[in-house]
Amino acid sequence: QVQLVESGGGTVQAGDSLRLSCAASGRTLRYSAVGWFRLAAGKEREFVAAISWSGGGTRYKDSVEGRFTISRDNLKNTVYLQMNSLKSEDTAIYYCAARDNWSALSSSDYEYRYWGQGTQVTVSS
Repeated sequence: QVQLVESGGGTVQAGDSLRLSCAASGRTLRYSAVGWFRLAAGKEREFVAAISWSGGGTRYKDSVEGRFTISRDNLKNTVYLQMNSLKSEDTAIYYCAARDNWSALSSSDYEYRYWGQGTQVTVSS
């Protein structure tokens, strides 16, 4: 069993940056693909970014490509989401999620077994 805790959210102005962290406990994330998803008011949860367990593969939602960067530090058992040039439409609760060991990265939320509690990101224009 793995527990995920997100942090780093907050309220910023459009154009600002934030770095979200997803810290794992209970077992290593080293062999797990990890994804970031977000839930905005009145909308369905959507995929944002994912990174393979090896760190060699990444995938992004089109609207965040070039602005967001997902990375991982296996020594710290943590995955990050660097968010630059934030826009008001990025406002949402951001969740990290992990797949079972050795699974490929995915943009489908139903393929992720472990979820954090979320962190709020609010971007004011």
